[in-house]
Amino acid sequence: MLLTGPVGAGAPDGGDGGRERAPAEFTALRDVAPSIGQDIRYAGDHNFTGEPVDGYREAECLLTQDAARALRRVQRAVRRRGYALLVYDCYRPQRAVDRFLRWADDTDDTRTKDEFYPRVRKDRLFDEGYLAERSGHSRGSTVDLTLRRDGEPVDMGTGFDFFDPKSHPDADGLSEDQRSARAVLREAMTAQGFVPVETEWWHFTYGAEPFPDTYFDFPVERGVLRD
Repeated sequence: MLLTGPVGAGAPDGGDGGRERAPAEFTALRDVAPSIGQDIRYAGDHNFTGEPVDGYREAECLLTQDAARALRRVQRAVRRRGYALLVYDCYRPQRAVDRFLRWADDTDDTRTKDEFYPRVRKDRLFDEGYLAERSGHSRGSTVDLTLRRDGEPVDMGTGFDFFDPKSHPDADGLSEDQRSARAVLREAMTAQGFVPVETEWWHFTYGAEPFPDTYFDFPVERGVLRD
């Protein structure tokens, strides 16, 4: 799942000493859909690298406005079925993807293997499509998420970022409830224009994304957003 395209750092703003800024099309999800839960894993140490990831200065979901509004519609749809959404990752700067590359090259660091990739060799994670040199997240319209019920994540058969064939949306060995929960999420997302991938049940990209060929590198923090 290696992707190509230009990398954009985000436009400097002359009024604040050249600090990186997001394009005007970006917003904070909590400003559009505050009822959607957030557990931004790469801002902390509960992720496959075992530590906060470069570029995540705040635990904040940033997305293009179009994707955020579509996600708000998904939230309304799943609420009618007794669920709510919980996002794990949204916009991801290229510097974070570069950190993933360095992590993958360090084959001695296997401290998170038991939780995140117990059956796949670390040096195979790129070849098998779980990691990429360019991520759709860096374009600002891709989101990783799950369902919640009664405030708790629903059992989807695996956790987030579980690099294993069992994370494929139609994997074998799932219970009826796990398979049903994945179907609810997928149907609600695709109904609002999000496109799934075949390796990760949690990963969706808004099909009408405004920046299909640009990979941004401004940091994840509210200060990059324009008024």
